Amino acid sequence: MPTFVYSAQGPSGLITGELAASDRSEAFALLGKKKIQPIKLEVAGDFKTPVTKARQSVKTTETTPGGVIKLKLPQVVLFIEELSDLVGAGIQLEPALATMERRRELSGIKTLATVLRGKVRDGMAFSKAIAATSPSFGKLFCALVSAGEASGSLSTILKRQAQYMRSLQALKSKVLSALLYPAFLIVAAVAVTLLFVVYLIPKLTEMLDSTGGSLPLAAQIILKISDTFKATWWMLILGGIVAYILGKAWISRPESAIPWARFKLRIPLFGGIFRARFYVQFLETMANLLGNGLTMVQAMQLTHQATDNPYLQQEFESVMRNVGEGVALSRALDRSAQFPPLLIDMVNVGEQTGDMPAALARAAERFDRELSKKIDTLAALIQPLIVCLMAGMVGLMAYLMMTTIFQTISSINK
Repeated sequence: MPTFVYSAQGPSGLITGELAASDRSEAFALLGKKKIQPIKLEVAGDFKTPVTKARQSVKTTETTPGGVIKLKLPQVVLFIEELSDLVGAGIQLEPALATMERRRELSGIKTLATVLRGKVRDGMAFSKAIAATSPSFGKLFCALVSAGEASGSLSTILKRQAQYMRSLQALKSKVLSALLYPAFLIVAAVAVTLLFVVYLIPKLTEMLDSTGGSLPLAAQIILKISDTFKATWWMLILGGIVAYILGKAWISRPESAIPWARFKLRIPLFGGIFRARFYVQFLETMANLLGNGLTMVQAMQLTHQATDNPYLQQEFESVMRNVGEGVALSRALDRSAQFPPLLIDMVNVGEQTGDMPAALARAAERFDRELSKKIDTLAALIQPLIVCLMAGMVGLMAYLMMTTIFQTISSINK
């Protein structure tokens, strides 16, 4: 009977040991009876002592045989929440994944649980398994899971990450909901304008020409635009496609990423929201990482990786260098000139009290409220602006139509 060597989370913390079992399934069952959560299980001779990776980013080149499994953000949040509940209830990782594998709903979550369970049963660490299987979770999540495996606090890590991912999902939903209605109004305004220019006004013009009347100057200009659009519509569409392709190619160039990211931060109204979103994500990520026991420098390295704006990511590198040289975080943020004074003051309070995770969490809550106000203000400004613009265009078209109709009636009466 083969001997298995294991590293596991027991009632007293991280433990290692050996046990005899006919196969891996029996080994997992025996550990489960002892209420031990295995982190690594291998046949004796192949076992490698787990090195503490609690504060290192997980990097792996392993690939999933069936290809990577991509999940949407709501699915990622649901997966983490369910796994957190199962592991938090005392269920071992492999049985917890088996429970998720038996989900009635056919989705990527069920498929992911199946693949991860197979990898965990084969002895792969859960952090490496999820990094090799799905890129949707990101390096930050994999690094924290690795920390939980090495420190024996996987359940706590998963609970905090579930809360963190829910906050990110709510943040993205806020921004999306603020932009959705204005986008719909813009599309409606363009559609109504095209209807007037391309169809209604030319029809009235034909009726006026049959009576021998003359068009108003504004109607003549719009008619010229309509004729030009009808004759060259395919060129305009082709030009738009070419411009889109060229613009996307320019944005995708590595040397264009930073200028484009900086430009987005300078867009009126929207730039402030993008920057506020970065502040909230920075504060929540740092609070989450420091609360999980990582050092300041290591937390900042992971926060740097989680920043999605290349310009702010570049600016954040100077903050990392200063902190790495021993400069206080608040002073390093002040030197970068990218962070507001209020944020720096709240970080300084955390440094003075010695409870940085709690101070950063409070700052994140405050800036999240500020972000909500900015989004509400944007929605309050943009929606009436677009409605007025749309009403102005429709009113102009209606005026031209009525003028044309009156001139047609006058011509008929003469």
